[in-house]
This record gives sequence, structure tokens and C-alpha cells, in this order.
Amino acid sequence: MRIVSNLKKKLYFVAAGYFKFFANISLKRWHPRIIVITGSAGKTTMLNLMEVQLGAKAHYSHNANSAFGIAFDVLGMRGITGSKLHWLTLLISAPIRAFNYRHQEQFYIVECDGERPHEAEYIAKWLKPEATMWVSLGRSHAVFYEKDVAAGKFKNIDEAIAHEFFTLPENTRKLVLIDGDNSTMVKMCKKLKAKVVPVTRRSLKKYEVAPQKAVFDFGKYKYSFKEPMPRDVVVQLMMLGEIMDYLELPVIPDLSTFRMPPARNNFLRGKKGIKIIDSSYNAHIISMTSVLDMFKEMKTSHKWMVIGDIIDQGQLENEEHEKLAKLLADVGAEQIVMVGRRTKNYTYPILKKKANVVSFDKPQEALEFLEQNLTGKETVLFKGSQYLEWVVEKLLEDPSDKIKLARQDEAHRRRRASWGLN
Repeated sequence: MRIVSNLKKKLYFVAAGYFKFFANISLKRWHPRIIVITGSAGKTTMLNLMEVQLGAKAHYSHNANSAFGIAFDVLGMRGITGSKLHWLTLLISAPIRAFNYRHQEQFYIVECDGERPHEAEYIAKWLKPEATMWVSLGRSHAVFYEKDVAAGKFKNIDEAIAHEFFTLPENTRKLVLIDGDNSTMVKMCKKLKAKVVPVTRRSLKKYEVAPQKAVFDFGKYKYSFKEPMPRDVVVQLMMLGEIMDYLELPVIPDLSTFRMPPARNNFLRGKKGIKIIDSSYNAHIISMTSVLDMFKEMKTSHKWMVIGDIIDQGQLENEEHEKLAKLLADVGAEQIVMVGRRTKNYTYPILKKKANVVSFDKPQEALEFLEQNLTGKETVLFKGSQYLEWVVEKLLEDPSDKIKLARQDEAHRRRRASWGLN
């Protein structure tokens, strides 16, 4: 199995190169102004903010942030579904689409992940974007960088991840927007050929958040949402103003039409009248910090939290889950419910001395506790892995709202079923 896995990794960029070759033909025929969004967290938020601003002027790489995904997106093809027959269809279709299909929009807004070492670099050297927005930097998918650190290519995981993301600003032609409060970003981007504009949180004058709203007041602009948004979105909003000024286009501060994809701080109504904040799509220490800070400031009573493991951390999982304990204790929630072996082994022993907390191995056990103890007055935040979307589904006031949850495709339904989550 290890030999097969290693072979797949080696062939990944070879296979991606096939689709990139034909996608590049279509891309050159299209010739859009390319703006890339990258970082450890907050990329999708930035992508959707850009969509509110640019609308039909741009095409957006929704659900396509990898070497394969972006190539398929450029060719206007549906991505991989796991079917061998579909793979064959894609292989045959790519050359045809290269010459017979192209997008028409003026801009191409691309979300680029750094999950796999060298993938951001691969995309950067291909797209050579006009502008890049580097929204965050942290230990996302750290486990995948352990091999490069062990080989002596980098001093530590943090350096390896930073280097990967930096390849995008490094290959940007005109404008790079960065988090000016991140010293690593500032240091790395000092000598770039492109213009570098750092944005800082100090620009925010006032922030309000509730289960069904968020307001960010910068003085010049006052942005308003109809869903809860973390304070850290100030970085994306500052970048939004900068990029729109650069493009010489007006800013739309009314973000009431803004909608995040499923399980990114979405408000849902639960049984008995409970308020659900569903942020169960993913979790690493950056997104955990952002969402927990938001929940701490949220104007609502009877705060409960359901927290799953942080995954893909490899040798760092002990350290990251100990950090999580401190973050959770600081929120001051009435009740914390944890799910998974990592939170049980590393977070619970620290947290049990500081907060009202219970820990379960399985989501079924967590659901049983919630159903027995929730009264209807609570606002419940869900964040982390362990298929917490299944728990959310079982607590919904309207069962049809499950279409608003993460991982509702057939493949994930089968995986949940294998856990006994039906």
C-alpha cells in the first residue's frame, strides 16, 4: 500500500501537467486579469467577498484550488468524482475543450491552497498572477511538510509552509497584499518586484457580532453582513478595499447578499429554539482562534461549544491541541463538548481544570448528551472534525436545512455510514 501511495504522489504533478497543458491553451485564448487568493485560512471568505464586488465581471474558482481543480475550472470541466470512467472522459475531453472552450469574463479570481508541498509553487509559475492576496499564514496541513523538514530542506514546519505560500507573491507581476501584522509575511515580501501593500487590524474602528449579523466599521467604509463573521475578517475587508482601489472600481459595503459556503460560520435554527453557528467545515489553530474569538465577542447568552479534533497536524498534534485548550478556556462558555481522540488525549486533561467540559470518542455520544441537556435557550458553536455536520443535522429544526451543511455528497454520506452515522 505504501508503494502505491508513493507512486500516486510522484505521478500527481505528471498527471496534473497533462491537464495544465491543455488548460493553458484555453487560458491564453481567454487572457483574463488573474488575481490569486492564498493562505492557510480565510481564502474562501476572500473569494466570496470578491464575488460580491465584481459579480459577472469575473469568473471564480469555486471548489477548485488545486493544480487539477484549477485546470479543470479553466477548461470548464467538472472535476474528479472518483469514477475511473470519468477520468477517461476528462482525459479525452481536455484536448477538445482547449480549442473549443474559453471563459469570457474580464477577471479570473483564483483560490490557491498550499496543502501539498510544491503545489502552490506549481500554480504560481503557471498563472503568474497580476495580483496576489496572501490572507494568512499558519500550520494548516502540517503533516504533509514533515518529510521536507526531515530531509533538511527547512529548519521546521513553519518555515516549510511559509516558503510554499511565498512562491505565489514571488511570481506575482504587479500587486501583493499581505497581513501587515504577520512579521514573517512582511520580512519575506520586502524585496519583491511587485508592489507590496500590508494591511493591519488597527484600521478597524468598531466591530459588532451576533448570531445573525456582523458589522465592521473602518470610517471610510462600514461593511455589514447578515451572518456572524470573525473579527479577523478585517484582513480580507482591508484587502478588499485595496484591490478595488487598484482596479479602479467602486466598493460595495452592503454585504447582505454575501453567503459563505456550508459550515463556515453559518447560522441555522435548531430544535427547541436553539441557535446553531455551524463552522464544522475544517479546523486548524488559525481558524479555531478566529472563530473562538468571534464567539467570545458574540452578543448572545448561554454559549455552548462542540469541538472536534484538529487533524493533519502529524507530530505537532499534541502541541496544537494543548494550544486549543487555552483558547477554549478563554471563551467562557457555559458548556464545552469535545469529540475525538486528540481532544480527549491532549485538550481535555488541561481544560477540565478550567471549564465545564465533557469529552466523547464518537459523535453519537456527543449528540445524545446534547439532546438530553439542551433547553432551547443556547447558542451552540460547532467547530472541528469528527463529522460534526451529522450532529448538526440531527439538531436542525427543519430537516430540509441539511442541504446547507458540509459534505453532503454521496462519498461523504458513505463514509459517515461506515462510522454508523445514518
